[in-house]
Amino acid sequence: MPADRPPGGRRARVGPRRLIRVRRDLPVRTRDGLRLRTDHYVAPVGRAPAVLIRTPYGRGGPVWLLGLLLARRGWHVLVQSCRGTFGSDGEFEPLRHERADGLDTLEWLRRQPWYDGRLGTFGISYQGFGQWASAAHAGADLRAMVAVVTAAQIRDSTYAGGSFSLDTILTWAELLSAQRVPWLARRRELLRGQPRLRAGLAHLPLAEADRVATGAAVPFFQQWLDQHQPGAAYWRARTFHREIAQVRAPVSMVTGWHDIFLTAQLADYAALRAAGRRPALTIGPWTHGSPGLFRTAVREAVSFFGAHLDAEPASAPGARARPAPVRVHVAGAGWRHVSDWPPPATPTRWCLWPGGRLDRAVPPVSAPDQHGYDPADPTPSVGGALLVAQRAGVRDNRALEARADVLTYTSAVLDRPLEVIGPVTAEVFVRGELPHFDVFVRLCRVDRWGRSWNVCDGLTRVDGGVVGVGDGVRRVQVALWPTACRFGSGDRLRVQVSGGAHPRWARNPGTGEPLGRARTLRAGRRWIFHDPARSSALWLPVTQG
Repeated sequence: MPADRPPGGRRARVGPRRLIRVRRDLPVRTRDGLRLRTDHYVAPVGRAPAVLIRTPYGRGGPVWLLGLLLARRGWHVLVQSCRGTFGSDGEFEPLRHERADGLDTLEWLRRQPWYDGRLGTFGISYQGFGQWASAAHAGADLRAMVAVVTAAQIRDSTYAGGSFSLDTILTWAELLSAQRVPWLARRRELLRGQPRLRAGLAHLPLAEADRVATGAAVPFFQQWLDQHQPGAAYWRARTFHREIAQVRAPVSMVTGWHDIFLTAQLADYAALRAAGRRPALTIGPWTHGSPGLFRTAVREAVSFFGAHLDAEPASAPGARARPAPVRVHVAGAGWRHVSDWPPPATPTRWCLWPGGRLDRAVPPVSAPDQHGYDPADPTPSVGGALLVAQRAGVRDNRALEARADVLTYTSAVLDRPLEVIGPVTAEVFVRGELPHFDVFVRLCRVDRWGRSWNVCDGLTRVDGGVVGVGDGVRRVQVALWPTACRFGSGDRLRVQVSGGAHPRWARNPGTGEPLGRARTLRAGRRWIFHDPARSSALWLPVTQG
C-alpha cells in the first residue's frame, strides 16, 4: 500500500506540485528507552525545515490532513503520538513527560540528514501544552510556534475562580478513555447522549465520578481533585509558564472568546509582551471545538511558518504580513486589528440597582436582594466556555434567568452603540447564610426581541476565611472572561448573579468539605447589596459609546 494513502482512503495528491509520501510508525527513542510512534510527511525537497506536532489523540483525521497541507509547502512534517497513546510505549500521564519527550524528539530530529536545523511547532489544546513544555529548552532550532486554544499552564483553568472546572476535566477524562473503545460502541454511546458521562457529572462524591463516567478510576482525575490547593508541588513539574520569558522564537496564538483556556492564554501573551516579545494574537467568535477555529489555525500556521521558517519568507506560499499583531473579532462589528492586547479602553462602572435595574449612577439606599442556592438542584450552566462545542458558546439565557435562584439586572435601552473590548470584572457585596458559597456573574446582551445572549462570565469560590467588610458582608471580586462586543442601539445590558453554573463548575456543597470527598449538601440564602456604601457593580472596558 503506498505510504501517502489516507487511513482507509485512496492515494493522496496534495496540490499540483508535490506528491507527499508518509513514512509511518517511525520509532523515536526516549531517554528512558521507550519508542514514540511518529509519522513523517515527506515532500521531495531534500534538506528543509521541519514542523513537529505531538498529540495524544491519534495521527489520523484532521492532523493527517494538516500534515499533508504543511508538507505541501516544502517542510518536513512530524506527527507524533504522546507516550502511552496510539502505539507509543509507556503510560500517558497528562503533562508529566512532555518536556523530556519533546526534547528527545528534537535530539532525534537533529540526527536526520533531511533536517536543516529550523523547527516549527504546532499544537491545538493538549498538543500546545507539549509545545510550551519544551520551548524554553529547544535552543536556536525553534524558529516559530503556533499555539491554538492552549496555554503554558492549565492549573488555574482547572481550578477557575478557586472552584473546579468539572465539565472540562471529567469530559476530557471520558474522551481519553473512549479512545480505547471500539468505534461502533463509541458511536452508540454518543447517539444515546453519553448517559454515563452525564451521570458522572451529576454524581457525588466527585472522587467516584470518573468511575461512573468511564467505568474505572482515572489517575489524573483523582490527583487533580486531591492537588487543588494553590502552590501544590504536584503542579510545579506540570506547568511551564515560569519559563515563558526564555522562549525566543516568534509565537502566534489563536483562541476564541468562549474557549476554556482563554484567560490562561492571554496571560501567556502578557508574559511574552513583558519579556519584550511581539507575539501575534487572533481571538475569534469560537469555542474550544469550533470548526472555524481549526480552519483559521491552519491558515495562520501556513502564513506564520512561511514567514519564519523559510530562508526567503516573501516567496513562501501563503506568507503575508499582518496589519497589526493582534486581530480580534468584535461581536456585532466584525474583525478588528489592534496594536496590543488589551487595547486602550475606559473602565466604566455599571451598578446593580434595586428593582433589577442596571445603571451607570450610584444606587440609592436600598435593601439587598435575596436569592437561594441549593446544591441538590444546582443552578445550571448554559453555554459559555465549555469543552464540547455543541453545548458551548452563545445561547439564549431566558430559561436560566427565569429560575428563582438567578438574579438579573437590566439597563435601559441603549440610544447609541456601546463597544466593549478587554477584561471584564465584577465586585459583588454579598452576605451568605453559609460561610461557603460561590458567586457567579454573567454579562448578557438583550436584543430588541427580549432574547438574552451571554457575552462573558466568571465565578469566584468564597470560603470561611475571606475577610468581610462588616455585618457579615463580603466584597467578592469576580474576574469574567475577557470579551469584545458591540451592543447596538436598541439593545440592553443585563447582569446575572447566582450561586453557580453546574456542571461547568463543580457545585459548592455549602459545607467546606474537601473537593473530592464532599457529599453532604446544604442549601442557603444570599443577600446581594446595592447601596451607596456597598455598591455591587460590573466594570466594562468601553472603547466606543
